[in-house]
Amino acid sequence: MADNKKKRGAQDRALIALSESYEVAYWSKKFKVTPAKLKAAVNKVGHSARKVEAYFKEQRHMAADRARIAISQPYEVRYWSKKFKVTPARLKAAVGEVGHSSKKVEAYFAAKKAAKRKKTAKKATKKAVKKTAKRKKS
Repeated sequence: MADNKKKRGAQDRALIALSESYEVAYWSKKFKVTPAKLKAAVNKVGHSARKVEAYFKEQRHMAADRARIAISQPYEVRYWSKKFKVTPARLKAAVGEVGHSSKKVEAYFAAKKAAKRKKTAKKATKKAVKKTAKRKKS
């Protein structure tokens, strides 16, 4: 991707040109990563500086303390929602109920799932009992 030196507007600032060494140096310093990691990130998510920044935030989050869920950070909400396979609203409700500990939230969802399974098993048992009672009457 060749860089046009005459165009220095917002669109040029929003893209990372790996072909320009000064841009690689600038963005590497800005994101506090090595040029190799910057190139790998650009190859993975594209040349958009916003996407690359979000990618690095996600990577740092994964390497950081995994025991606490920060609801104020959208990328954390996305991460934990995917991990627990729930909607962001359900995740926020769970954090509000049991706290920010990922272990407590995980246990909360496990208990909810177990209760739901138990309830559906009871319904299935009731249906089976009704069917057998209906057959005996006939």
